Amino acid sequence: MGDGRNTPTNRSRGLYGAEVGAPNVLDFLADRELPATWFVPGHTIDSFPDVCERVAAAHEVGHHGWSHTPPGAYDSRAAERTDIERGIASIERLTGTAPAGYRSPSWDYSEHTVELLCELGFEYSSSGMAREFTPYRVRQDSPESTGAYDPSEATDLVELPVSWARDDYPPLAFASERGYTAEQAVFDDWRAQFDYAPDDGVFVLTMHPQVIGRPDRLARLGEFIGHAQETGAEFREAGAVADEFAGY
Repeated sequence: MGDGRNTPTNRSRGLYGAEVGAPNVLDFLADRELPATWFVPGHTIDSFPDVCERVAAAHEVGHHGWSHTPPGAYDSRAAERTDIERGIASIERLTGTAPAGYRSPSWDYSEHTVELLCELGFEYSSSGMAREFTPYRVRQDSPESTGAYDPSEATDLVELPVSWARDDYPPLAFASERGYTAEQAVFDDWRAQFDYAPDDGVFVLTMHPQVIGRPDRLARLGEFIGHAQETGAEFREAGAVADEFAGY
């Protein structure tokens, strides 16, 4: 976290996520017998081992950096690799195995990220937006801007696409500052997107314990989940979805 964000108030929001929000979300999921994938920074695992052990006991744990630094902010390929490896080590200590999945902080990639993920044995990512509800193979696209765009060849890395429109952080983390006077509108929008998605699509919601973990928001989330279940939607961990797409 950069110095401009590493403030006492921001740290207190992180404490809420670890000490209040995450336990609330874990109880919410357990009550409904729902699987989930938690993309957890290594720093969080090392700092809050007890709640992370609860997460790992019930759900898939994916990689989210060690320091939660956006990959484009590293000054070298070596520095990015070091942080990814440190995050892998934290997850291995927690779960006993290396993570299969990766979600980049801020959904940002550097020109090295895809290559590093492939080198380090990741099977899937959930950071890209080249499709709406359909998994695809990640490409090592060209950083050049002086010629035509070159998407390059597809890698073996499976992408489970995400969207800022299905992320709780942009509208809810600073709700009063960003024009959301009625938080129900966010959940209504998720429902509208879900109803539009194809029956065989993959609908990825991205949520943060410090944001979604408030009881009133979890109640609204429960209403959305109930609606999805009424349509026959299946809830699965990200790794299982990626494995199915890859044909494992």
